[in-house]
Amino acid sequence: MTTTTSARAEALDVLRTLVGRDDADFHDGQFEAIEALVDRRRRALVVQRTGWGKSAVYFVATLLLRRRGGGPTVLVSPLLALMRDQIAAAQRAGVRAVAINSTNAHEWRDVLAQLDRDEVDVLLVSPERLNNPSFRDEQLPQLVARIGLLVVDEAHCISDWGHDFRPDYRRLRDLIARIPSGVPVLATTATANSRVVADVAEQLGALEGDQESTDAGAPASDVLVIRGPLARASLRLGVLRLPNAQSRLAWLLSHLDDLPGSGIIYTLTVSAANDTARLLRDRGYEVRAYTGQTDADEREESEALLKDNRVKALVATSALGMGFDKPDLGFVVHLGAPSSPVSYYQQVGRAGRATASADVLLLPGAEDRDIWHYFATASMPDEDRAGRVLTALSAASGPLSTPALEAMVDIRRTPLELLLKVLDVDGAVARVQGGWVATGQPWTYDADRYTRIAAERVAEQQHMIEYEQLTTCRMEFLQRALDDDTAAPCGRCDNCAGPWFAASIGKEATDAAASALDRVGVPIEPRRQWPTGADRLGLPLRGRIPAESQYEEGRALARLTDLGWGGTLREIFAAGAADGPVPPNVLAACVRVLADWGWAERPVAVVAMPSRSKPQLVASLARGIAEVGRLPLVGTLALVDGGPTGGPGGNSAFRLAGVWGRFSAADLDVPAGPVLLVDDLVDSRWTITAAAHELRRAGATAVLPFALALRG
Repeated sequence: MTTTTSARAEALDVLRTLVGRDDADFHDGQFEAIEALVDRRRRALVVQRTGWGKSAVYFVATLLLRRRGGGPTVLVSPLLALMRDQIAAAQRAGVRAVAINSTNAHEWRDVLAQLDRDEVDVLLVSPERLNNPSFRDEQLPQLVARIGLLVVDEAHCISDWGHDFRPDYRRLRDLIARIPSGVPVLATTATANSRVVADVAEQLGALEGDQESTDAGAPASDVLVIRGPLARASLRLGVLRLPNAQSRLAWLLSHLDDLPGSGIIYTLTVSAANDTARLLRDRGYEVRAYTGQTDADEREESEALLKDNRVKALVATSALGMGFDKPDLGFVVHLGAPSSPVSYYQQVGRAGRATASADVLLLPGAEDRDIWHYFATASMPDEDRAGRVLTALSAASGPLSTPALEAMVDIRRTPLELLLKVLDVDGAVARVQGGWVATGQPWTYDADRYTRIAAERVAEQQHMIEYEQLTTCRMEFLQRALDDDTAAPCGRCDNCAGPWFAASIGKEATDAAASALDRVGVPIEPRRQWPTGADRLGLPLRGRIPAESQYEEGRALARLTDLGWGGTLREIFAAGAADGPVPPNVLAACVRVLADWGWAERPVAVVAMPSRSKPQLVASLARGIAEVGRLPLVGTLALVDGGPTGGPGGNSAFRLAGVWGRFSAADLDVPAGPVLLVDDLVDSRWTITAAAHELRRAGATAVLPFALALRG
C-alpha cells in the first residue's frame, strides 16, 4: 500500500465519522486539500461552491494533525450563526470545538483553561477578536506558538476586491506572517473571482523574514489553489420585474405557499425586513424578521425554527448570510437586488445544498440603486475624518475610549468605530487597555486604493443590472462573474427553460399589500440622557435630561427607508428637490397619524420648526394640521445667532452643541398646555430636544413632536 493510499484511507475513515455515513467519499479536490495540509504542510486556498464540503476539509485535517501531535486549529469565522453551525458539526464528528466571541464573554476563562489543558481541537474566533487587547497581547502569542492549523473562512473578505469590505479581515495577513514555518494555512470561500483569488493567495504567502520551506521542501509562499466549478444544478434561477413595492409584496402574498419547503426572503434594509415580516404574519404566514438589530438570542431561536421547518421563511437582511447551514433550504427570494452578482451568488447558495431542486427568485426594485450607493460609500474611510481622529489621539495624554473620542471629533459611533479599525490595520492607531492611542507612524490616505475599490463597486452594480435584464442563462452569467471557466447554460433557469414561476397577482393580495404599505405612524422616542462629552463643548449638560425639559413620545408619518410612504418621502427629500407646499395626499396621511396617536392629553396649539431647506413645506404642514385640528397656529420658533450650525452625520455631542440655544420662543404666545411641534425631517432628535426645551421654558406643559419623516 502506498503512503498516499494509506493516508487517503485514514482520512476517509475520519470523513465517514464526520458525516455519519459508511458510504461517504470525498468530492473532487477534498482529499487533495487535506493531503496538502496534513502531509505537506502547505498553504492552500479552496474556492468551491456552497455545499461542496469545505468544512469537512478543515475538520478532517484537524483530527489528522492532532493525531500527529499538532496543536489546536484556529478557525477565523465571520458570523455567529456560522460559528454555531461549525461547532455543532464538529461535535458530531468528535471534534472538540469552542468559540470566543462577543456573546460568550462569560465563558472565555473556561475556554482558555481548556486550551491550557490541550482539550480543544478547534478554537473559533471572529476577526474582530484578533485585536482585543487582552486576547491579542496575552492569549494570541501562546496560541501562535502552539497552533497546528490556521483556517480563514469566507476568505474573500481578506481582499480589497472581495464583495464584503471588512477591515478586521485585513489583520489576518499579519497573523499569517507570525505563525511558525511549517504550520499549514487553509483559506476557504465560495465567492471569489480571479482577481480575489490572486489577492488572497498573495496574502496567504505572507511570511516574516525569509522563511523558505515546508516539510515537503516546497516554498512556503507557494500557495496551492484548488478551485472547482461553481454551477449549482439544484437551483432554478428566475427574475420577475414588477413595477413597485406594492406589487412585489402582493406577489409574495399570492405565491409564498407555492415555493417549496421553507426558505429565506432577503431584503436590503432593516425596515423592509420588519415591514415585510409583519405583513406576512398578518396574513397568516409563519415568518420571522432577522436583521443585525435583532436580539442575539432571538436570532439563534429563529435559525433553529427555520432549520426545523417550523417557519415558512425568515425575512432577513444580509445579517443571515455567510455560513448559515440548512442543506434542505427550499427557496431564496430577494425583495430588492444585492449590489453585485458575487453577493447574490453567495446568498442564493444557501438553498438546495442537499435537495434535487430549489427555487431562487429575484424581485428587483427601483430603489435598489440608491440603497447600493449608500452602503457602498458608508464603509469607506474619509480623509478629513481620519485627520481629525489622528490629531485628537496625538494630542491626548493617554488612551482615549471610543465615547471620549467621539465627543472630540464629531463622528458618529458606528462610522468612528469602522474608521478606527481601518487606521488600526494601517498601523496609525492601536487599541490598548483603556482605549485608543496614536502610534506615531506616518499615515497617508490611500486615495488610489479607495478610488479603485469604489470603481469596482460601481462595476459590480452594473453587472447586477445586466443580470436582471439577461435573456441568456442566469447561472452561466453568475459563473462567469466569478471567472469560472466551466460556465455553460444550466437548462433550468427562466431564460433556459421558460419562467417556472407564476406572474399573476390576486386582488386580495394586492389590496392587503396596499393596505400594509399605506400604514402610517412611526414613534419618535424622546431623548433621556445628555450625550457624553457635551460639557467639554461648553454646554452645562450632563447625565439624565430632566423630565421638565423632555418632549413626549412623538410621531412621524414614516421612515425614509420604509417600503410604503418611504418612497414618497424620499422624493420630497431627495437632493435637489424643490421646496413647496405639502402635497394633499401627504397631509391627509399625516392627519391619519394624528387621529390614531392616542395622546394622554390633546394638544392646545401648533408650533412650527424653522427650516432653511424646506420652509414652505414645514409652514404648510403646520398650517394644514392646525386647520384640520381646529387648533391655533402660534407661529414658528425664531432662530438665534443664525440658527443651528453643523449638519447631519456628526455625533451626538456635536449635534447638540450645534442646536443648543439656537431657537427662541420669546416672541410666541405659547399657551399653558401640550403643544404640537411640527418639523419636516427628524434625524438625531437633538434639534427637537433643544426646541422642546425652549417651548417648555416658555410655558408649554408638554411638547409633542410631529414630523413628516424619520431618517433611518
